[in-house]
Amino acid sequence: MRKALLVIAVLALTAGAQAQAQKTSSSSYRYRWKDASGLPHYSDSLTSDALKYGYDLVNDRGLVVQHVDRQLNPEERAAAKKVADQQAADQRAAQERARVDSQMLAAYPTEDDYATSLKQSLDNLDQQIGTTRVNLRSQEKALTDLLTRAGDLERAKQPVPKVLNDSIAKQRNVVTQQRDTLERELNARDAAEKKNGDDLKHYRDVKAAKEKERSGL
Repeated sequence: MRKALLVIAVLALTAGAQAQAQKTSSSSYRYRWKDASGLPHYSDSLTSDALKYGYDLVNDRGLVVQHVDRQLNPEERAAAKKVADQQAADQRAAQERARVDSQMLAAYPTEDDYATSLKQSLDNLDQQIGTTRVNLRSQEKALTDLLTRAGDLERAKQPVPKVLNDSIAKQRNVVTQQRDTLERELNARDAAEKKNGDDLKHYRDVKAAKEKERSGL
């Protein structure tokens, strides 16, 4: 009987000690925050002001064990999301550039290889421009012939047939379109030549960075 009572007493003391320890543990942290004026406040429970301004979780030695930023309002959350989305987009773009650069170096191991590919694109544009110029000269000659026929009739004081005037107007449009096409192609070649220069510089930069990375390994 005594032994049973002793066991019960020990168990009761142990349970009491555990409860006291839990109570001490739960009350060993406090919440600290600063209001709009910068004045510090403390509390044993999490208050709406602490959530509003952000708070520190402080232990019984006064050390900060965790910091929680203040809650954002809807406008701030929207702005934060916009910033996060932009950062994610920038990261994806950087990853895509790295992937493209890696493919470029794999496809063109040397600068000469890359420069040759760039020159090929200009050669293709030059061929297209040459074809357009030939077509333009042909259309201009056709317009000149029509105008000559109309001029001969006028000098002979004969009326210019409607069908001839219509042909002249139609041919003028064809020549105008060919000239516009040639101008676009020339502008495209100038832009392509500038882009090729930029691309070649980019190739050199990527190549140098890759070689530096390898030498550092």
